[in-house]
Amino acid sequence: QVQMTESGGGSVQAGGSLRLSCVVSGFNSSTHCSGWLRQVPGKRREGIASIDSDGSTTYTDSVKGRFTISRDNAKNTLYLIMNNLKPEDTAMYTCVADRAGDSGGYCYSDAVPYFGYHGQGTQVTVSS
Repeated sequence: QVQMTESGGGSVQAGGSLRLSCVVSGFNSSTHCSGWLRQVPGKRREGIASIDSDGSTTYTDSVKGRFTISRDNAKNTLYLIMNNLKPEDTAMYTCVADRAGDSGGYCYSDAVPYFGYHGQGTQVTVSS
């Protein structure tokens, strides 16, 4: 049974940092294009980061230089380190992975919202 379980969300002030974790079971995340997306009620899901099986990463422009996606293969866990948080980063953050594995060779942050495996999400709230 596939499970992706996020943790680490919370409330922080602008300029603060958080580290999100996503424990994966039921498949080997190191062989799947994986990532993080976020969603604000009433808005579309936004893919913000991706990590490929070879460890290469991509980010949407709004988080470049502030967020870092990583993976611990031994723990089958994904991470999202978020620095210099802004109020506009407030959203529900969800880890995802491509059900097919390699996302058809297109492992980029804008493909993340279409991946078939996903967790339940963790809320991040940034106050000014």
